[in-house]
Amino acid sequence: MRRDSIFYKLFQQSPTFLFELLTNPPTNANAYRFDSVAVKEPKFEIDGVFLPPENAGAGVVYFCEVQFQKDEQLYERVFAESSLYFYRNRERFSDWQVVIIYPSRSLEQSQIHPHRSLLNGGQVHRIYLDELGDIQTLPLWVALMVLTTVTEQQAPEQARYLLTRTRQELSSPTSRAIIEMIITIMVYKFEQLSRREVESMLGITLQETRVYREIKEEGREEGREEATVNLVNRQLTKRFGELAPEMRSAITGLSLLVLEDLSEALLDFISVADLQSWLAGR
Repeated sequence: MRRDSIFYKLFQQSPTFLFELLTNPPTNANAYRFDSVAVKEPKFEIDGVFLPPENAGAGVVYFCEVQFQKDEQLYERVFAESSLYFYRNRERFSDWQVVIIYPSRSLEQSQIHPHRSLLNGGQVHRIYLDELGDIQTLPLWVALMVLTTVTEQQAPEQARYLLTRTRQELSSPTSRAIIEMIITIMVYKFEQLSRREVESMLGITLQETRVYREIKEEGREEGREEATVNLVNRQLTKRFGELAPEMRSAITGLSLLVLEDLSEALLDFISVADLQSWLAGR
């Protein structure tokens, strides 16, 4: 289940959703814009960034990381990326904050002592979803986040509850947006089920919903990307022998368009050094 993409869909739908998790949100939270940014030299791709309005002077930029697997260098990476982006854009912002969302404390990085000043200084907000409370007592947007963490046994009942509550409490188009996100979470959580089985579970029809069409298209795109990765790796292995693990990892992380460029460029490569140079340029 790709929870990070689900959360970023939530943030794109409503950037203010992040600030419901914070004790002291910015006063102009409604004006923030969710985006992803790139920092060059070295190049970092930061998927979750909340940018303050440009017409209100220098504001606070918020970086968000959704972490559903153990990463023992998470804080090193997040703080390096955030600090560098803030440095490159210093004139635009007055301060920076980091929000890290975990399903539970057990997935937090073990060695946190080197980062004690940041972690304990009020600049970094660690959210543990399993400590927020029962879904039925939480605000709807927060309850959606917690829904991603419940077991498959609990999920259908909790999802049906949220669907009912959404229809009762909210009017269109807000209710439609939340219903779409509930469906998204459940389709990802039960990838092994057919559309009809998910429909039966939730008591709704998925075929005509926007999220169902998006998920189908996303699945086709992922299939094309995986096939292209495999093809490129086979071509490179045939020409240069077994590639180093870090090089394979770099290739796997390329987008479909860049992979397609590589599949053409590799025809002119003479050695592995040419491949390394090409990857470094990307």
